[in-house]
Amino acid sequence: MLPFDTDRLHFRPFVEADVAGMFKLDSDPAVHRYLGGHLLTDPAQSLEMIHFIQAQYRATGIGRWAVLLRATGEFMGWAGLKLVSGPVNGQHNFYDLGYRFSPRYWGQGYGNEAARAWLDYGFQIMGLLRICAYADIDNVASRRILEKIGLQLGNEFIEDGVRCVWYEADKPH
Repeated sequence: MLPFDTDRLHFRPFVEADVAGMFKLDSDPAVHRYLGGHLLTDPAQSLEMIHFIQAQYRATGIGRWAVLLRATGEFMGWAGLKLVSGPVNGQHNFYDLGYRFSPRYWGQGYGNEAARAWLDYGFQIMGLLRICAYADIDNVASRRILEKIGLQLGNEFIEDGVRCVWYEADKPH
């Protein structure tokens, strides 16, 4: 799992030093508007999440990665793929594309840049045949990113009491 860059972003596996950035991200109500509102209240919860993600790296070889602004090294959020055993929307053992950024980075194309980088990583580096994603039906910005990078809109479904929309893409030939 080697770190990599895009024009403006640096991606690397999470480390314990990311606790402060993760806590700031996951204690922000704006960030959690479409995520069920499960705000973190203690940095120790962020450390637990980082340890959980690191366990995913060991178990499956992939998981969400920290995203840093290349120009400054500043923690922006996370992005990446993870193997989901499911069931979600009746699906099992699928690779889920996800991203989460602090609000100060919204509306500047970073989400699109990160999502496209991970779609390419999944197909080109990991050799995946299919990548999926889902979003709250009302999260227009996230849905726009998924559609812009080429994921196809699927069905609506309920996940943890939230109306969601399914997306997926097959490896280009």
